[in-house]
Amino acid sequence: MKTQDKAIETLYQHFLIHQTVSTDSRRITPGCLFFALKGPSFDGNRFAYAALEQGASLAVVDNSAVAAHSLAGKTLDDRFIVVRDVLSTLQQLAAYHRKLLNIPILAITGSNGKTTTKELTARILATRFNVSVTQGNLNNHIGVPLTLLAMNRRTEIGVVEMGASAQGEIAALCEIAAPNYGLITNIGRSHLAGFGGPEGIIRGKGELYDYLERHHGLAFYRKEDPVLCEMVNRRPHLLAKSYSTAQGEMPNHLEGEYNQMNIAAAAAIGEYFGVHIREIKETVEEYYPDNYRSQRVKTARNTLILDCYNANPSSMAAALDNFAKETAEAQRRTVVLGDMLELGEWSASEHETVLRHLQRIAPDEILLVGKEFAQAAASLHAEQDPNLQLFPDRETLVAWLKKHPLIDRLILIKGSHGIGLEKIAELL
Repeated sequence: MKTQDKAIETLYQHFLIHQTVSTDSRRITPGCLFFALKGPSFDGNRFAYAALEQGASLAVVDNSAVAAHSLAGKTLDDRFIVVRDVLSTLQQLAAYHRKLLNIPILAITGSNGKTTTKELTARILATRFNVSVTQGNLNNHIGVPLTLLAMNRRTEIGVVEMGASAQGEIAALCEIAAPNYGLITNIGRSHLAGFGGPEGIIRGKGELYDYLERHHGLAFYRKEDPVLCEMVNRRPHLLAKSYSTAQGEMPNHLEGEYNQMNIAAAAAIGEYFGVHIREIKETVEEYYPDNYRSQRVKTARNTLILDCYNANPSSMAAALDNFAKETAEAQRRTVVLGDMLELGEWSASEHETVLRHLQRIAPDEILLVGKEFAQAAASLHAEQDPNLQLFPDRETLVAWLKKHPLIDRLILIKGSHGIGLEKIAELL
């Protein structure tokens, strides 16, 4: 067993041999380091032996009793490192690794569009550099360390997505990832409950600018965004480079005019790092989203606009505005929306705002899923609208769709990830 004082040094020597880590005992690769993380409903310490049996070279635990046991008569103490807190140790190891890599790292955060911007930016930079980028949604206090530890000596630039739902979280992620460059895509009304309202979102996302200002990093910002401009101007010592929405005017397969801002950000970063505009345009045009974000999918019966990985009031408004501009003449227009989660005391008013927006654009059918939309409809006396259907949950909607199949529709599907609307796509 090792103490916390020597844990990072010992861990890093092991990490250099195999350069893989795992936090899931069901996904063990030979020689990896297993970190026994804990959560509200699980304790990774319970699976440390299983991880070792399956080929992990070391198990990092914070329950000393686990390391005191033996398996099949063989003491395994030397294959455990006991620390005070496994998550903190994972973060420290990632921060230590990041410093030794000594490469430029770009951090991307924002209320909307950060994943799409991350994907485009990484692909553009990859035309010139060996790029390591956040995979999937690994953008939180666990995902960012795992993203950093996936980088190696061949990595020339790291692109790290940072998600947050409360003040202080971006600051903590910056201390781990130590970004040299940063981008806030925008400031919208997301995670209002956690951030404590609109001003809390500005402060929370602004923690990236704060870090870059203290450490002489460079921030990219869209000059047409008054909120971002004001945030930059408040920090007189922040090195910042502006770009224009017009830089996103190029052929692409992303659904929604609002994605022009995401393309513009990726293009501006690519140009800064020396990628030729021709390569930027080719990369953008070749990109097809496949993660339920800004995706247009034609099925045997309908055309779907899948934008259901997540939702907040800002992204919902943008999606509805874009949908209102659709000119498909042969199809009825159907909107399927799920509740926007984590809005706290602002939830009722924000769902009512969306419902009013729907009434203005007047699609042929409106299917709303969740108790928040139900309450909004009751408040606005919208239940009598013959084009509006209310469903308490996704399962009820699924049952209704099986009895009332939709055909020859243009269908927008959007809602918070917790509602799970992506699972209805196969019925459409």
